[in-house]
Amino acid sequence: MAHACLVLGDKADVFNKFKENKGNFKESLIKDVQGMLSLYEATHMRVHGEDILDEALKFTTTHLESMVINLSPPLATQVSRALNRPIRKCLPRVEARHYFSVYQENGSHNEVLNFAKLDFNILQKQHQKELGHISRWWKDLDVATKLSFARDRVVELYFWILGVYFEPQYSLARRILTKATCMVSIIDDVYDAYGTHEELELFTDTIIRWDISCIDQLPDYMKLCYKALLDVFEEIEEEMCKEGRLYRVNYAKDAMKKLVQAYFEEAKWLNEKYTPTMEEYMRNALISCAYPPLTAISFVGMGDIVTKEAFEWLLKEPKIVRAASIINRLMDDIVSNEFEQERDHVVSGIECYMKLHGVSKQEVHEEFRKQVVNAWKDINKECIRPTEVPVPLLMRVLNLARVMDLLYKDEDAYTQLGEVMIEGVTSLLVDPVPI
Repeated sequence: MAHACLVLGDKADVFNKFKENKGNFKESLIKDVQGMLSLYEATHMRVHGEDILDEALKFTTTHLESMVINLSPPLATQVSRALNRPIRKCLPRVEARHYFSVYQENGSHNEVLNFAKLDFNILQKQHQKELGHISRWWKDLDVATKLSFARDRVVELYFWILGVYFEPQYSLARRILTKATCMVSIIDDVYDAYGTHEELELFTDTIIRWDISCIDQLPDYMKLCYKALLDVFEEIEEEMCKEGRLYRVNYAKDAMKKLVQAYFEEAKWLNEKYTPTMEEYMRNALISCAYPPLTAISFVGMGDIVTKEAFEWLLKEPKIVRAASIINRLMDDIVSNEFEQERDHVVSGIECYMKLHGVSKQEVHEEFRKQVVNAWKDINKECIRPTEVPVPLLMRVLNLARVMDLLYKDEDAYTQLGEVMIEGVTSLLVDPVPI
């Protein structure tokens, strides 16, 4: 579905046939629930300027919401699920698991379905093996004891990265990105919840120097974190050296340095009790959300399809990466703001926007949701062929945005270990599909 939709170009005119002479959508469409559902799904591929698809989304959403209570399974389940999250925003692996039960209702699919279940379970075994390796590395770090302030979320972070790429050929890429993301999570907590301003200044400078000889000047808990970070990147260097792709690690290191500088900027704001302008906040937040560095690191282990030009493309701050970062930052701000402001925490975009425009928190939420919708349109536009970089690279960025929609739509399911996270981990990493 994701790949098929990428070839669509000027598609809005196709939908005019669903309208009557007065410009309204034909009432006869309402009788075809499956057709309405397909039209609803298609609207989520829209880009800026496609007003007819904006209208179609309102039309289909209104009618599907009103009719869902009168539908029978499995169609009722499909419609409810789509209204909550259209396919465009779904993680392929999570949806595959769900659709086994949908297709099981149709006996004609049984033979193909059994092969699909077997394939799912075989790949799940590979994922479990990868998680076992990463969990042993995490256990050796002893984060729960030695860095007790940090979120102990190795399984959840592997699930996050499984959302970025689940395919078997990306095993090395997953291992690299998961370990790097674990380090980002710890470092985020160092800046966000534990380090003093003086310690954070020292820590930032030490990471920018990227030299193990600097470690002695750090407090003990930072020494552990710093050494673990350098060890992870040394392991990445060894892997890339074998493949003759050592240049990739330098791009990843530079991205990490930019990230800690953005973290420290926020720490300075907190220390000075400064509320930045919305422009200042977003300029920094689109780095501190961590998606730009994680995108760069996601490319490192992907094999031949990645070239130096792909990393140079990232340095130009492409619109698709910016859009995924906007989705990350604003969705996180909406669901995490109240919890974070209960403690000493840097201001979020919520406070910045309220101060700038003199509006209520609810109005800010509505504005941020509009910006998220616009960011999805940007992602769709950047995925239309011909693309600036190979499509598999764009898929990493698209999937990073999809993970945010899954984990942060209604709550911060990562920090708070929400139900959607627990269900996702269980369905993809614990329970095999019954055959």
